[in-house]
Amino acid sequence: MKDGDKCRVVGGVHAGKSGTVRDLNVSKSGQLTITVVQADGERFKTLAKNVVAA
Repeated sequence: MKDGDKCRVVGGVHAGKSGTVRDLNVSKSGQLTITVVQADGERFKTLAKNVVAA
């Protein structure tokens, strides 16, 4: 997954939402986190393991 890809969240708090991947980051604990921007402009952060490419 890379910046600009379309994605769908399948797990976690934001399950069922979709949008565009922005800002990939590795947390201190080693987890890959991403910011997802929805079509309406709303942004949220989630773990990459909860996301699949759309």
